[in-house]
Amino acid sequence: MTIHRKARAIWSGGLKDGKGELSTGSGTLNQVPYSFSKRFEDEPGTNPEELLGAAHAGCFTMALSLILGEAGLTANKMETEAKVTLEQVEGGFAITAVHLTLKADIPGADDATFQDLAAKAKENCPVSKVLNAEISLDASLMS
Repeated sequence: MTIHRKARAIWSGGLKDGKGELSTGSGTLNQVPYSFSKRFEDEPGTNPEELLGAAHAGCFTMALSLILGEAGLTANKMETEAKVTLEQVEGGFAITAVHLTLKADIPGADDATFQDLAAKAKENCPVSKVLNAEISLDASLMS
């Protein structure tokens, strides 16, 4: 099975004075503004790194749900935050790391099993596989 998803970026102007819009094929994002100041300064709004973080957190959490089910476990709740690091490196900017923080309520899970399953989800979710960055994880059971 092959699935294709689409997103679109429109940009007008130079890097610092330009403005752009982001849209997704589903319509969830529809001409959402982004700009240099939203990405590199403190102006409120979205940016590619924030969107990548949301995608990674969602992908990882869904992958863990699958892996938990295969182990006979079901989460009451899982909450994942992705902290995406954008750094200036030689030759420009690069996403150098993603740190996932997971808080989970999983009845019947012991910490050793939970840590093993969370690590497998981190390694095997499709977004983790596409990123060429250090991806770290802090996982804690809430029960």
